[in-house]
Amino acid sequence: MVSRVLVHEGDEVEQNQVLLVIEAMKMETSVVARVDGRVESLLVSENTEVKAGELLAIIK
Repeated sequence: MVSRVLVHEGDEVEQNQVLLVIEAMKMETSVVARVDGRVESLLVSENTEVKAGELLAIIK
């Protein structure tokens, strides 16, 4: 489940910046940007269930 979304569409992000926090089995995992760019689209919101490998955001 997505517990926190730390960026918004249109935000500029840097490589390794935390974008979201995922909670699974009471453990939190940070999802970071792989590249510098702008968040074009967020495909999830807080309290959304997600599956392994699911696309969460688009950065260009």
